[in-house]
Amino acid sequence: MTLQEFKSKIDDLWEEFWTGGIANPLSVIEQITFLIFIKMLDDKEKRNEKIKARTGKDFTTIFKDFKLNPKDEDSETIKAEEIRWSYFEKLSADEMLSTVRDKVFPFIRQCSFSKTSSGSYLKDAQILITKPSLLSSAVSKINDLPLHKDDVKGNLYEYLLKKLTTSGINGQFRTPRHIIEMMVSLVDPQKTDKICDPACGTAGFLAIANNYIMKQNTSETGISIDNDGSPIYSGDMLKETEREHIKNNVFYGFDFDASMLRISAMNMMLHGIDNPNIHYQDCLSQNFLEKRPEASQNFFNIILANPPFKGSLDYEDVSSDLLETVKTKKTELLFLALMLRMLKIGGKAAVIVPAGVLSTEQKAYKTLRQKLIEDNQLEAVITMPSGVFKPYAGVATAVLIFTKSGKTKDVWFYEMEADGFSLDDKRNPINKNDIPDIKEKF
Repeated sequence: MTLQEFKSKIDDLWEEFWTGGIANPLSVIEQITFLIFIKMLDDKEKRNEKIKARTGKDFTTIFKDFKLNPKDEDSETIKAEEIRWSYFEKLSADEMLSTVRDKVFPFIRQCSFSKTSSGSYLKDAQILITKPSLLSSAVSKINDLPLHKDDVKGNLYEYLLKKLTTSGINGQFRTPRHIIEMMVSLVDPQKTDKICDPACGTAGFLAIANNYIMKQNTSETGISIDNDGSPIYSGDMLKETEREHIKNNVFYGFDFDASMLRISAMNMMLHGIDNPNIHYQDCLSQNFLEKRPEASQNFFNIILANPPFKGSLDYEDVSSDLLETVKTKKTELLFLALMLRMLKIGGKAAVIVPAGVLSTEQKAYKTLRQKLIEDNQLEAVITMPSGVFKPYAGVATAVLIFTKSGKTKDVWFYEMEADGFSLDDKRNPINKNDIPDIKEKF
């Protein structure tokens, strides 16, 4: 599916909601998000069923019989098969609406996910769709989207937010999947690590880090193939205690954009992380340091991030210890100082920064560069062409990889000229791609 075809499908879906009486753009995004989440829960269940058939390893089912009113013994019991996308998508429009409204959404509000800290974003889930034809059409259009591809989900939310004219105002631009995968492979996360993205957005870095760990812990017999030919990694080499640790204690994400928290929490749940530590928090504020143990020094082994480069900043609320490190209003510098605080000694970060961090002569930039080199180990600087973030932005960027503490002896520099896609707004696949060379030589 080309980018233009994808945009056309989203435009059609958006128009359906608009003409169907849901005019508030935020409400449209929320309703589309819920429907995608419900579909992907079913897709995840199908994948787990495939893995079980291949490996014989049982799994905890998402869908279970439940009572509409759990406090009332006489309350109606809803069968598990009735709340799956693959069941209600075949119903008539009227039956579909009554099933989704009266069975599926009550399930979402009380399912096991909603009992987690991140799942609290689901407890108030409400369906605003009142027209059977709108729901039927939306279900059909969502079925046409290749949601099994993570990049498609990222593009979806980016394009929806663009309709709000908010995307990019606070320096928020989705990081392409292949760039995230490169960064994850370079820092090589392990199943015992604590991994953080302090500006997590849709949690793309965390989801792909989880995929990486699962791949590293899957035997050849534990690999199955999805409908589109993509490998599914079961993590069959993990002990049950290790699996539970990954589900509950490895991944942490923070963001102060409330519209992203629901998306990031659902994204992680759909990647098998039942209790993601996704929290509403401005990581640069004094409040973060005072209220969250994760803000203290020596907490994370790995930080992966593409923090905002610009946007509004309440300078008076910025944590004083960050300002002691680098006195500035530049968010990219403050986030680097934050990462140095949050990493354990020997912990590693891979972070995207604007190219100006490398060369700007202002005092704050020099101070930060000096700290990275003299008090820590700056391992690599990978400059990227400005077209990497098109069609949403044309900013020139670089990836910094550094380890907390020690002293820099050598820095590995690489100038990426191509990332496997054209550098114009179309971003069509091309043959030239430096990323495999970067992974091999690093």
